[in-house]
Amino acid sequence: MKEIKKKTFSAALAATIPIFIGFLFSGFAYGVYMNAKGFNYIYCTLMSAIVCTGALQFLGVEILISAFNPVYTFIMSVMIGARHLFYSISMLDKYKDTGMKKPIMIFALCDETFSINISAKLTEDIDEKLYYFYVTCLVYFYWVFSSFVGGVIGGFITIDVTGIDFILTSLFFVTFINQLIDAKQYIPSFIGLISSFACLIIFGRDNFIIPSMVVILLILTVFRRKFEKEEEVENDI
Repeated sequence: MKEIKKKTFSAALAATIPIFIGFLFSGFAYGVYMNAKGFNYIYCTLMSAIVCTGALQFLGVEILISAFNPVYTFIMSVMIGARHLFYSISMLDKYKDTGMKKPIMIFALCDETFSINISAKLTEDIDEKLYYFYVTCLVYFYWVFSSFVGGVIGGFITIDVTGIDFILTSLFFVTFINQLIDAKQYIPSFIGLISSFACLIIFGRDNFIIPSMVVILLILTVFRRKFEKEEEVENDI
């Protein structure tokens, strides 16, 4: 059992190291951004530990320094975090029968965790459920730790932070490319890209996230069996 846990942790660590490297930069950027707006590393670290949603955290800085508006905060939080609802639907089978680990895995589910766990191809000597848990904990730790480091270092740096929040978008794009390279099927990825681009044109950049997620979910649900059959054929080959 110990050997399985060790191998599972090693596999999770290897899969998440690129995320850690990326988070070092994004956490640094977030720390600098927070300090530039008047918040030290304590606020930076607590935001990452409690909110744990990079895009919302960058927006949260502006919310904190603006006039108190709970309705706007709630609406923006729902809009930005709505994609996690669709992530959760996709992870229902994978997170099933995980016991006391499930609340932690639900709370810390993020873009990077979802990207790794949803596409994981595990060998028989790896504990699947434990692997998902380790990945979740490691990615969560990376983000909180990176934010702490960025917050500390950011306190000693004074620079123009315009556009620095784009680093989070860059990290997600790199993660997507990495998963695309390892994927055996490219059609689902292109469905996601095309659907998102179409919804962006139709609904605008402030309202396209939820519609694009709905469209992607519907298309992938309709063609799910087709994709599964093609994957089985490729695995047999």
